[in-house]
Amino acid sequence: MTTNRQAFKFIAFDADDTLWRNEEIFMNAQDEFIHLLSPYHDEVYVREHLAEVQIRNLEHFGYGIKGFTLSMIETAIELTEGRILGSEIHEIIALAKCMVAMPVEVLPNIENVLKTLKKEHKLFVITKGDLLDQESKLARSGIVDYFDAIEIVSDKTAATYESILLRHQIKKEDFLMIGNSLKSDVLPVLDIGCQAIHIPYHSTWAHEQVDDAVLAEYDNLIQLKEAGDILTFINQHESTTFATV
Repeated sequence: MTTNRQAFKFIAFDADDTLWRNEEIFMNAQDEFIHLLSPYHDEVYVREHLAEVQIRNLEHFGYGIKGFTLSMIETAIELTEGRILGSEIHEIIALAKCMVAMPVEVLPNIENVLKTLKKEHKLFVITKGDLLDQESKLARSGIVDYFDAIEIVSDKTAATYESILLRHQIKKEDFLMIGNSLKSDVLPVLDIGCQAIHIPYHSTWAHEQVDDAVLAEYDNLIQLKEAGDILTFINQHESTTFATV
C-alpha cells in the first residue's frame, strides 16, 4: 500500500532577516555609534566592547532596538569614563529613533511564498525582540494578513517552542519552523522533535552563530539557499510517498 507522507499543517516563520531585512539596520547604527566615539577610542576597541555589553545586557533588556540602545549608552559611558556629553547621548537616542522608523523591506519571493502556502497551511510568525517594535514592523510590512497567529517572545528556546505548540494545540509532526538563525529558529525546534528549515542571511549577528561541531550533531537539519526554495521543498515533502506493509 502507498501512503502520503505527513503534511505540515502549521508553518511558522521568523521575522527579522527571514521575512524582511533587519541586520543592516543594526550594522549601520553600530557604525554611526563607533564614529561618534572615535575621539575616545579606536574602532576595533569600541566594536568589541559594545558586543560584550550587548551580551551582558540580554538578560536585563532582551533583544531589539531598545536593548541595543541602552547597551550603546552604557558602552559610551564606560569607554569615556563618564566624560560622554549629554549632546552625544542625545545623538545615540536620535539614532535609535531612526532605527525604529526605518522602512520595512520584505525580502524577495517572501510574499509569493506566503500567498501560496496560505492556501493549504496555517501560517505563524514566531519572532523575538521588543514587542512594540515588532508589532510596528508587522503592521507596516504589508504581509501581516497572511498569518493566522503571531507570537512575539523574549527569547527562542526549546521551552518557548514547546509552550507555543501546547497553547495552539499543535502536534509536533504537524509543525515546521523557518528562519535564518540556527541558534534561535532551527536548533531549538529540532531539539523538541519538530522539523525546521534554515535559510541563511548574508549577515548574522555573532551571538546567533553556531559552531560547525554543534551542527554536526543534527542529521535532520534542512538548509535552503533562499525563500524561493521553500515551496519546492514543501511540495517534494508532501508529495513523496513510501511503501508500507
